[in-house]
Amino acid sequence: MGWKSFIPTNIKDGVKLIFNIKAKSDSKSKHSNPYEILNLFPRFTPTETVLFDKKIKIVDSASFLFIFNEIFKKEIYKFRALNESPYIIDAGANIGLASIYFKKLFPNSEIVAFEPDSTIFETLEFNIQSFEFNNITLVKKALWKEETELTFYHEGADGGRIDNSIKTNKTTVKTAILLKYLNKPVDFLKIDIEGAEFEVLSSSFNQLTNVHNIFVEYHSFAGKNQQLPELLQLLKNSGFRLYVSSPGLESPQPLLNIKTYEGMDMQLNIYGFRDENTTH
Repeated sequence: MGWKSFIPTNIKDGVKLIFNIKAKSDSKSKHSNPYEILNLFPRFTPTETVLFDKKIKIVDSASFLFIFNEIFKKEIYKFRALNESPYIIDAGANIGLASIYFKKLFPNSEIVAFEPDSTIFETLEFNIQSFEFNNITLVKKALWKEETELTFYHEGADGGRIDNSIKTNKTTVKTAILLKYLNKPVDFLKIDIEGAEFEVLSSSFNQLTNVHNIFVEYHSFAGKNQQLPELLQLLKNSGFRLYVSSPGLESPQPLLNIKTYEGMDMQLNIYGFRDENTTH
């Protein structure tokens, strides 16, 4: 079966593509991975696909493929819960893949998911409703150090961020304070908020002792002050043991040339855990 057979004849408001992720269907396909077809899509083209037999919407093929690989294949967010109903905070939920993963891992979990981008929030809502999950609260706000309204750069995929220096694709978003959501034990706190991580965590420092496991995607922006030392010290002072790895943005020869993407010159995945949560 060729890839063209997946493309509907009627194309409106962007390309609509629906195919099945099931291995038994894939074995009859020309492609070993049904998502390979998305490599043919231009960036920022909304479309549809099927995940675990549920229809979902995506806003950008490249970001979907990368995030799908990170979350569902590498399982970078996998953790050991202390009970059957873990409390999870998904900050920077995007289209909901992380929340879907957490619900698949822990069906009885309670999740609070933050996504400030209005367009992407609509996709997030659709995807969560498609799975008919219970006990997920979706919050259309950006996390910040105070409750206010800020300028937000709408990148169109997974790179939207609070930034008042960018002149195009701007919108205004409301913000929320993380501290209010840390008033009870948090099994997993995921922070992927494109540069606002230090401000949010430093303003919530006193309650971070309630967090058992934390993931922070650290973002460094070219020409701007790097807060990596302060962030690592903050997490260490809160009692976390740390592990750091690098995701997609890498510079093989950083002393000669630093690669940048959307203004960023470095990304790091920072994991924090309490020693008693792990086995050696």
